[in-house]
Amino acid sequence: QVQLVESGGGQVQPGGSLRLSCVASSNAFRTYSMVWFRQAPGKEREFVADIDWIGGVTFYADSVKGRFTISRDNPKLTVYLEMNNLQPSDTAVYYCADRGKRFWGQGTQVTVSS
Repeated sequence: QVQLVESGGGQVQPGGSLRLSCVASSNAFRTYSMVWFRQAPGKEREFVADIDWIGGVTFYADSVKGRFTISRDNPKLTVYLEMNNLQPSDTAVYYCADRGKRFWGQGTQVTVSS
């Protein structure tokens, strides 16, 4: 089974930036389109960003488009989420998964507050 591990979360001020990483355990990762999701306290899980298996095509939720950038480094078995101009509404646990939602990471907490 492919295992995914997220890291890079933390607490930042509004307007700040963070870069999340998701590292996979298997070369099968190189063939998967990958997705970032997030879930805020008391809220439903929501889609954040998607990237195809090569890394050439990306898609974003309207709420983050223009602020977040998804990318990948296949030799390093890693997907990234660069988050800029963070707002309190971005506070959530962020998860990475394959597009088919078969494999999930444990999540990393992002808190945006003053």
